[in-house]
Amino acid sequence: MKSLVRVAAGQGFWGDDLDAPRRQVEGGEIDYLMLDYLAEVTMSILQKQKERDPAMGYARDFVGAIESVLPAVTERGVRVIANAGGVNPPACASAVMEMAKARGTAGKLKIGVVTGDDLLPRMDELIAGGHALANMDTGEPLSRVRGDVIAANAYIGSEPIVEALAKGANVVITGRSTDTALTMAPLRHEFGWASDDWDKLAAGIVAGHIIECGAQCSGGNCMHDWRNIPDLANVGYPIAEASPDGTFVITKHQGTGGRVSVPTVTEQLVYEMGDPTSYITPDVVADFTTIQLEQAGENRVRVHGIKGRPPTDKLKVSIAYRAGFKAVGTLVYSWPDAVDKARAAERILRERLDRLGLRFEHVLAELVGHSSTHGPLAGTAGDVPEVQLRFGVRGPDRKAVERFTREIAPLVLNGPPSVTGFAGGRPKVEEIVAYWPALLDKTQVRTTVDVIQ
Repeated sequence: MKSLVRVAAGQGFWGDDLDAPRRQVEGGEIDYLMLDYLAEVTMSILQKQKERDPAMGYARDFVGAIESVLPAVTERGVRVIANAGGVNPPACASAVMEMAKARGTAGKLKIGVVTGDDLLPRMDELIAGGHALANMDTGEPLSRVRGDVIAANAYIGSEPIVEALAKGANVVITGRSTDTALTMAPLRHEFGWASDDWDKLAAGIVAGHIIECGAQCSGGNCMHDWRNIPDLANVGYPIAEASPDGTFVITKHQGTGGRVSVPTVTEQLVYEMGDPTSYITPDVVADFTTIQLEQAGENRVRVHGIKGRPPTDKLKVSIAYRAGFKAVGTLVYSWPDAVDKARAAERILRERLDRLGLRFEHVLAELVGHSSTHGPLAGTAGDVPEVQLRFGVRGPDRKAVERFTREIAPLVLNGPPSVTGFAGGRPKVEEIVAYWPALLDKTQVRTTVDVIQ
């Protein structure tokens, strides 16, 4: 058993810094590279891509990321774990293997492919079997929107990833695993943590939660002393240095920008946190109120004392469905009386839409630069140099939304004065993909691990 395992985060979302994976493997010693690509909306985007092309449906940036770290994987033994498979992990693995063949390194790659999270082909079977997949927020059964569902994925835990590592995979590709499982799995594999060692499993989950968003815990997007965080242009991505007893240190490579401190780690800990006593995952329920943090040197935060308890018998399911159409347009008004001009333009636009008989499920108007972030809390801030009117509509009738898009541009000449910066043309009509969170018995989700080389 190793006495220390280093898991480095190289992506916090699909669209993150493309060069971060390479910097992580070249910047110092690490054992595992964790790449997190998925969010709820990402799954629906990938499903749409797969509908257009059955060979798609995965985070294509991942292929380039693996190419950039091939020497570390094939020569130094760094292992990569990523949920880049999206809704098509086998296709993702095939693309990686084709790239490796072109580079002459295919024989050195052993790719573990985890499937089973994609429930879309089983939707009717599950509903017929009495699994309502009720909306966790409203309680409505999924049958209400079944015909519009385009993606449905269960959040799976670390066990199939551990299985893939045990089979010798040096690259593991999953679909919709939990973000935290990508870090927890290598710790379970290396340290041999039992499936009911709740405190250690909870520690693995907390380590994963801290580094899952990449540089967000090492100085990026940080409110504490943000003006003095050094060299964010060269921000260092985080590394979890874990020990067999479940304690770990969050750090980053020397010579990189950003900062790892108790405040930066604390800010990440409260990200997406509900009840702090019950951070629920498929593997364990972690009690965040037991987490102890201490500064253990420059850019080193020690984390310990974490308690956990058995998980629930359910898995969360992320479901996406088509929910109509939307369009959003903007106009920028300049000083003087910028806010009054924008409000007048909003009023005029609403009156024109009403005169045309256009009805929508929702109409949203925001004054960006004045009250869009804090709404009525902004109060009366007085005159401002400029303000952007952002006006959007949504509804089931695409033609009505398209008609709305023709009403923005005329305001440049027949509305309040001093519009500036208008260069976007008519707003684009977009299909709305809505989110439906649900729960499903764990017994209904069966994962499979295949290893290709």
